[in-house]
Amino acid sequence: MTATVLSGKPLAKLIQQKAQKEAKALAEEGVRPTLAVVVATEDSSTHWYVRSIERATEHAGIDCRVIDLGPDATEQVLISVLKDISAEPSVNGIILQTPLPAGVRSQELVRHIAPEKDIDGANPLSLGLLAVGQRAFAPATARAVIEILDHFDVPLTGRSVVVVGRSAVVGKPLSLLLLQKDATTTVCHSRSGPLAKYTKTADIVVVAAGRTGLLTGADVADHSVVIDVGTNVLSDGSLVGDVDEASVQAVAAALTPVPGGVGSVTTSLLLLHTAEAAREQSRAARLPVLT
Repeated sequence: MTATVLSGKPLAKLIQQKAQKEAKALAEEGVRPTLAVVVATEDSSTHWYVRSIERATEHAGIDCRVIDLGPDATEQVLISVLKDISAEPSVNGIILQTPLPAGVRSQELVRHIAPEKDIDGANPLSLGLLAVGQRAFAPATARAVIEILDHFDVPLTGRSVVVVGRSAVVGKPLSLLLLQKDATTTVCHSRSGPLAKYTKTADIVVVAAGRTGLLTGADVADHSVVIDVGTNVLSDGSLVGDVDEASVQAVAAALTPVPGGVGSVTTSLLLLHTAEAAREQSRAARLPVLT
């Protein structure tokens, strides 16, 4: 048996088209959705990714403002910039790109991103709203997993789902989104012990730990759907996930590829979140002020 490949590229295109349609509708109302990306690093892969966001936003009819503060930016400078653009009416969405300069605390910075502009779910308030089922932007990568499962008609209600990794970027918010879908969710981490104890009987396994080859074919069931969120760069420059693709593909029912899986959907969701944020902010600006 060979696992069905769950490519994210067709879904990414559909989401991009949806974002483009929403941006066009907003433009007809005199609103130009604008995304601000704050960068403070010399990391070449980060700058490559930011350029890809710029290209995608241009294609979707969304403005992208890259604020490059350089690798020596201090925490106070970054906080000041985040406060300023959070208060700026023309900016609808904000991304704080990592990595950050040495000594800068990301958990301190993200608190200064306005929740209504927090299109990648970085502010702890966004995670708190998700936890209680209220409207908030989920981290795009976490939402991408849900979108892929929905797109390929993988049922979640009552299904056993194991999430490997408990980061605030993927694992934790994804577990909340899965619970909203009535999945029976288990989160594994570095202290959980052998993964197979949990993953071998799971209907769906999502791996987001940042460790090459962490999940093998011996760890999954033959009916399972495996979602690989990992992005690990090898010494030759190639990109691989957290799954040992060859062995898992020989056992599992379905598997997302790396690259071409979750990552492609993530970028398109950032566009859609920006357009959705612009719509909500435009609507709020038109509401009468009660005195």
